[in-house]
Amino acid sequence: MAQVDSASDNRTANNAVRHQYRVLSDAEKAQMVAIKDAGAELLNLIAAAGNSRELSIARTKTEEAVMWAVKHITA
Repeated sequence: MAQVDSASDNRTANNAVRHQYRVLSDAEKAQMVAIKDAGAELLNLIAAAGNSRELSIARTKTEEAVMWAVKHITA
């Protein structure tokens, strides 16, 4: 399967659920990338801290926070 950059206007190419998207401005694309980068950085810090139930929850909540923030930008 081909991969599509999340900031690309072609990001809808492989999404079977959402049938219509609005085109994001360059500022919105930059904001989305910044949020995803910050989430990835936090996930790396959490991973470096070890393994535990608490860290597993922290990873899940970080992923959820990024998802909702991106959803806000792309809605």
